[in-house]
Amino acid sequence: MTVKIDVERCTGCGTCVDVCPEKVFEIREREGKKVSKVVAENRCFACRACEVRCPERAIEIAGFEILKVDPPPEYPPEEGRFLRGNDYSPVAVVAVLDTYDFKIPPELVRLVEVAVESGAALAGTLQTENIGIEKIVANVVANPNIRYVVLCWRESQGHLPANAIINLVKNGVAEDKRRTIIGAEAPTPYLPNISVEAIERFRKQVAIVNLISEDDPKMGMDPKNVKKGVWSCARLYTNAKLWKLERGFESMTRFKSKHI
Repeated sequence: MTVKIDVERCTGCGTCVDVCPEKVFEIREREGKKVSKVVAENRCFACRACEVRCPERAIEIAGFEILKVDPPPEYPPEEGRFLRGNDYSPVAVVAVLDTYDFKIPPELVRLVEVAVESGAALAGTLQTENIGIEKIVANVVANPNIRYVVLCWRESQGHLPANAIINLVKNGVAEDKRRTIIGAEAPTPYLPNISVEAIERFRKQVAIVNLISEDDPKMGMDPKNVKKGVWSCARLYTNAKLWKLERGFESMTRFKSKHI
């Protein structure tokens, strides 16, 4: 694998230095001009955050290919309070909204921004245990590159949406008209507006990485932990794909963990 920099296009802005989790780049002086230089290529695990974030499109990761799928033109199909990042990232970040829409803390807004800046495919807020989850399912299923959903901020004690989405992936829905999420403690954990097929695909497609902790409430609210969560999932996915390719396996156990 090779990390290539087009020095003619590079402006030395330092974006690659900021977004790279492995410190692969440094800004150096070259012929009187600041440019990015690859100083630790062996540490690169092809998360491709540098490629996506470079404003000049001056970086290319060559010689390492993992099958990625272009999302459909109408992606994401559901509107909502989220940011769209790297479509080829295996990570989506969901920050639980525990306030009214008009009282969203600036720290929560920044947390969502950090998630996208760190390389997430989608990052946004989740307020309810029903329609909100339906929208997440629709948008994630529309992008098969997404394999992990990182939960962050803190649980909403009124709606308990984090508890609901965790139980959705774990248990699925009941065979009733409301499609009740099995095991959810939320007051109205119903998903009647989305198909069982989409729900089951979502459950098979993603693993939940839960940063929300009652014992340590600050853990899920710390931007550094969210950034680490995105990078760790990207690295895990890359290593898992390499593991499969090297050994010729067609399937492997999905990683699931409460904490990074």
